[in-house]
Amino acid sequence: KNDLVTPWGLEPPPAVHRPLHQPHPPALQAQPASGPRSQWKPRPPGRQGIPPGSRDPVPQLDRLAGDILEFARHMHKRDYPVVAEPQDACGAGSANDHGRALLLLAIKTKVQNFKNRQIIRSTWGQAGWVAGQRLAGGGYVRRVFLLGTDRSRDNSTAWPDLVTLEGRQYKDILQWDFHDSFFNLTLKDVLFWRWFSRGCRQTHFVFKGDDDVFVNTPALVDYLSQQLGDPGTAMKSFMVGDVIGAAQPSRNNKSKYFVPEAFYAGSYPPYAGGGGVVYSGLLTKLLHLVSKRVHLYPIDDVFVGMCLLKLNAYPSHHPAFLTFDFPGDEEMKPCAYHKTIMVHKRMPDRVEQLWARLKESHRCCPSPRPLPPPPPPPRPLPSVQAVCPSSPRRRAAL
Repeated sequence: KNDLVTPWGLEPPPAVHRPLHQPHPPALQAQPASGPRSQWKPRPPGRQGIPPGSRDPVPQLDRLAGDILEFARHMHKRDYPVVAEPQDACGAGSANDHGRALLLLAIKTKVQNFKNRQIIRSTWGQAGWVAGQRLAGGGYVRRVFLLGTDRSRDNSTAWPDLVTLEGRQYKDILQWDFHDSFFNLTLKDVLFWRWFSRGCRQTHFVFKGDDDVFVNTPALVDYLSQQLGDPGTAMKSFMVGDVIGAAQPSRNNKSKYFVPEAFYAGSYPPYAGGGGVVYSGLLTKLLHLVSKRVHLYPIDDVFVGMCLLKLNAYPSHHPAFLTFDFPGDEEMKPCAYHKTIMVHKRMPDRVEQLWARLKESHRCCPSPRPLPPPPPPPRPLPSVQAVCPSSPRRRAAL
C-alpha cells in the first residue's frame, strides 16, 4: 500500500571495496572506530601496458574498455571548473522568497535533453511557492539542473551556446567541465554537494532525481512539511526513497551496470534508487564532507549508499517512490498518480499528460492517508544478512 513506510532495519554483510587507483593520502583513508563498514583494500599497481617511469594508477587497465575505462582513468579527479551556474545562490526560485526554501529540486540531465528540462520547468519542476496537495499552506521550491559537457564526436557544436542561452533565460543551469556519461554521474553528486554546502545552506530538503521521472510535487511538499513539524525527525540522517538492498555488482560486461571485480566484491550497502530520492539539507552537507573519504564509484546510487555507511546512516524505504514503475495494473487506477511521490521512468510528453491528469483528478480523488515520517533506523546488527522488504527484482543485481 502507498500509505505505509517500511523502515530499513538490517545491515548487509560487510563488503570489500577495491578501488583501482592508488589510495589517497592516509588522512583520507581513516578507518571508522567501530562497527561493520566497507573495507578499503587498494590493489598494488600493475605492470603491463604502463610506459617506463610512469605511475600505474589503475591495475589491469588494458582489460577495461568503454565508459568504465574512461572512468578508471579519471577516478582520482574530483575538481572540475564550473562552466555555468545559476545567478541566484541556490537555483531558480521566487525573487520574493523571504524565508528558507523548503525544497531544492536538483535534477540530473544531459546537454541535449532540452525538451526534458522544458517539460519539467512547466510541470512538476515549477519554482517558487508550491501549494500542498491536501494540507493548508505549502512551501518555497527552488530548481537547478546538473550537467556535464558533451564531448562525443557526433555532438553539435551549437549545444554549448544553446545551454549558455538557456542558463541566462531560466537561471537554473549548473554545469561543470567534465564529460557527461553514465559512469560520471557520481561526479554530479560530489560536485553538487560541494556547491550546495557553499550556497544553499538554509534549504531544508533536497530532491535529487533524473530528468525522466514524474514527481507529484504537491504531495512531496505536504510530506516534507510534515517532517519539519515533527521534532523527532533526525534531519542529519533523513533520506527517503525506494531502498534497494542486498544487490550484487553486475559482472556481465554487456550490461550498462557492469563493474569489474577489481572495483568491488560482496553485496552493496543499502541505497535508494537514483530515479528520485529526498534527503535533508543537513545530510547534504554531511555527505559533502564524508565523500572526501570514499573512493569514487561508477554507480552513483551505490556511491551514495557507501557515503551513508561511512556516516552510519541508512535510507528509509517509502512505497510512494516507484523506481521500478507501478506494480501490476496499479497504474490503471484513476487516482494512482495522486497517491505517489515519484515514478520512474516517463518520457517528456507523458510527463505533461500526467501533470494535467494530476490537476484534473485533484477534486475527484480522495485525499491519501497521511504519510508518516520514517522512524529512525535501529542500531545495525553485526553479521546479519539484510532482507529488503520489497519485490524480488529490487533485490536482483543491477
